[in-house]
Amino acid sequence: MNGQISGDLQTVISVLQTALTPAFLLVAVGSLLNVLTGRLSRIVDRARDLQDRHGKASGDELAKLVAELRLSHRRMKAVELSILFSVLSAITVSIMIGLLFLMGLSTISLTGAIVAVFMLSLALLAGALILFVREIQLAAKAIHVPKEFLKLPENPA
Repeated sequence: MNGQISGDLQTVISVLQTALTPAFLLVAVGSLLNVLTGRLSRIVDRARDLQDRHGKASGDELAKLVAELRLSHRRMKAVELSILFSVLSAITVSIMIGLLFLMGLSTISLTGAIVAVFMLSLALLAGALILFVREIQLAAKAIHVPKEFLKLPENPA
């Protein structure tokens, strides 16, 4: 009886150790989601500010506001998709951990399913990171520094 409990405990410990590695991926995805939601919040705040100024603007100023609003819209879409891909990646990692437990505590072989779910998770995470980079590129495009600000005055005081 004691040998059976010890064997079961060893099996559980082995499964927990195996499932621990993908759990670190969940931590990384969670950190990415934290960054993405912070960026989305800033984009929304900026878009609201631009919308408030929209009714009072005219001419060149209105054209600049509309251009920035369009860019903000594109940034929001990129972040929203990145968040979606990150969440789907986290869900697939969670499913993989469940499959690892099921396989480790039974005689069912789920190796193919586990590999497929893991690959799907990595593909979703890669998609999220690509969209994140795209949003950063759009953000950099939104910040145009005029050349006159990049030059030092010829006669420093």
